[in-house]
Amino acid sequence: MVGGAALLVAAGLLGVSAGAADISATDILRHLLSHLPFSGVESPLDERQVALLVALRLPRVVMGAIVGALLATAGGAYQGVFRNALADPFLLGAAAGAGLGATLVMVFGQELTDTPRAAVPFAAFVGALVGVAAAYLLGSTAGGGGTASLVLAGVAVSSFLSAAQTLVQQMGVDQLQRVYSWLLGGLGRGGWDDVRLVWPYALVSLVVLLACGYLLDMLALGDDKALSLGLNPGVVRIIVISAASLATAAAVAVSGLIGFVGIVVPHVVRRLVGANYRAILPVTVLFGGAFLVLVDIVARTVVAPAELPIGVVTAFLGAPFFLLILRTTRHRTT
Repeated sequence: MVGGAALLVAAGLLGVSAGAADISATDILRHLLSHLPFSGVESPLDERQVALLVALRLPRVVMGAIVGALLATAGGAYQGVFRNALADPFLLGAAAGAGLGATLVMVFGQELTDTPRAAVPFAAFVGALVGVAAAYLLGSTAGGGGTASLVLAGVAVSSFLSAAQTLVQQMGVDQLQRVYSWLLGGLGRGGWDDVRLVWPYALVSLVVLLACGYLLDMLALGDDKALSLGLNPGVVRIIVISAASLATAAAVAVSGLIGFVGIVVPHVVRRLVGANYRAILPVTVLFGGAFLVLVDIVARTVVAPAELPIGVVTAFLGAPFFLLILRTTRHRTT
């Protein structure tokens, strides 16, 4: 926990100091300390640097930490509840469902509600739940269960929902550019408005998931053992899947589609702290936030002054990692 918190703070300082305008991490730290009572530290930043820091860089870093924590913790929770190392918001159809729900509101929102922006997280949540439920049911019934069946069902559901999303986009051509830009994933669009929009959903979903760590550990013993200990596995699965889908939907609603965070971070954390979900989930919150802040630095500096969509960077990092996990999982099951 201490290492994760230190990593998140270090990533945050790097995040707010990275950019075209030269503001060092040390000066930013001194500026923050100057606001503490009785610190005696004077801020070295001028008004222009403070405005840049507060209006642009700080909300972007905060948003990266929140979205990274949500996607990573949702991935860890899905892996626990499905007892599947490959479970991930994108592979289970949650992200595609959330994307379809959010796209529907973006394209038709003006006709459906007076506050379409506020309706995006709810629509994304409903879409995420539908996507996960469809993948799980399809994998359990048509595929007969197991790792391969769940992954294939998730891929099929994600492809179908993505196709439906493309159809909706074509029905709202005037919104096409905005939706397409959102699909690629990014953190620099809404500033503090996005932070204010997402934090209630983030707080609720993360509190519920962290509280379920002990229940996931009991679930890992198997349904029969969990029942003998007084646990209802079905109720636990509904609670965890709902909270993880809400976390995914909240992240997708403000940042677009950013893949592989939910599979990379939990696996790294599991290597560090072991298989106990009471330890995995809180450390995943910190590592997930730090991971996406660092990835965002790469996205906005590697081709500066242009900027890469952050989803492109996570795909470059995550795809080889996913193949490594797939290879490891296959060796364990053969």
